[in-house]
Amino acid sequence: MEALLTSTAVVALAEIGDKTQLLAILLATRFKRPWPIVGGIFVATLANHFLAALVGEQAAAFLEGHWFRYLIAFSFIAMAAWTLVPDKFDDDEAPKPSRFGPFLTTAIAFFLVEMGDKTQIATIALGARFQSVLPVMAGTTLGMMIANVPAVFLGDALIKRVPLGMVRTVAALLFLVIGLWLLAQTSGLLGG
Repeated sequence: MEALLTSTAVVALAEIGDKTQLLAILLATRFKRPWPIVGGIFVATLANHFLAALVGEQAAAFLEGHWFRYLIAFSFIAMAAWTLVPDKFDDDEAPKPSRFGPFLTTAIAFFLVEMGDKTQIATIALGARFQSVLPVMAGTTLGMMIANVPAVFLGDALIKRVPLGMVRTVAALLFLVIGLWLLAQTSGLLGG
């Protein structure tokens, strides 16, 4: 349960103002059909985050050791810093409406744009931390949906009202706390 809840919270906060959230808004304004876009986001996130959590879990199983736990802790601390950097979405990167329709265009675009994104890196780190693919994938997918479904339906109005700087700061603090907690736990300061 801890893996599910932590993964949900981390990704929901990290996704606010992320380029994939901006992509969700862009697709919603271009296609004007929210449900196929939501479905595309869901399918793409399930696939992408399953693979990311699996990579994290396998890396943790393969690279067990004290130094690897330090690496995971420092990756969360690095994510804290990265989260403070706002994403920009260039029109050159934006998918053009295509013959594939809103669902397939969204699924493909989200899967590709999520590659190397901070939420995918966080999913890898969470998979390594919890060594449990399905709860991490479910949590990170739920976090993506919590952040992106309102963006699809409310779009620009939501982004104008949500103080993204504050949300990024809260997300960064969450990453930092997790990283410091893992660091203290690995160092034996927490006894666990």
